[in-house]
Amino acid sequence: MIKTRRGLVAAIITLAGLTLAGVMFFAARQPSSQLDRELSAQVTKILEESSPDEHHAHGHGTIDTRVICAVEPFGVEPAGAKSLVEVTWVYARHLCAVTGEGTDWARSVRASGPIAVKISIPPQVRVPEPGPGYRDRVLRLIPERYHAQALKEEFADESFIDLARERFAQQAGRRQG
Repeated sequence: MIKTRRGLVAAIITLAGLTLAGVMFFAARQPSSQLDRELSAQVTKILEESSPDEHHAHGHGTIDTRVICAVEPFGVEPAGAKSLVEVTWVYARHLCAVTGEGTDWARSVRASGPIAVKISIPPQVRVPEPGPGYRDRVLRLIPERYHAQALKEEFADESFIDLARERFAQQAGRRQG
């Protein structure tokens, strides 16, 4: 009888642990917040509609090309903003790929990293200059409370990249058709 109870207790503890792990995994895989999706769409539009000169300043070429971007916000100003209309600055990770004749996503020219975008008319996009001292320039550009997120190299939510990859393929298909 005691062995049966111990076995039952062990099974319940194991089941509870597995359930907790499943809940944590599911929570981590949930899509980004509504505000993050809205900010991503807004900053993506700003980046993709930038002029050729502005793209050159961001590190993207534009001769007979189109720029397709993925944007994952990780911070805003003011820090407590709850809606898009409250946001003045967006801090995000971006990945932009340049379409061109005969290119696909895997072979496209890409630029990525943290950016700061002022949501204004006209919008302002600030990208840390590459090269020696890059990390310090990132830290000067992004508020201290977001430094850890700014220095991550990977998107936390791959769905932002998946959507950009789909749009890239659609654009490449139009160019070939």
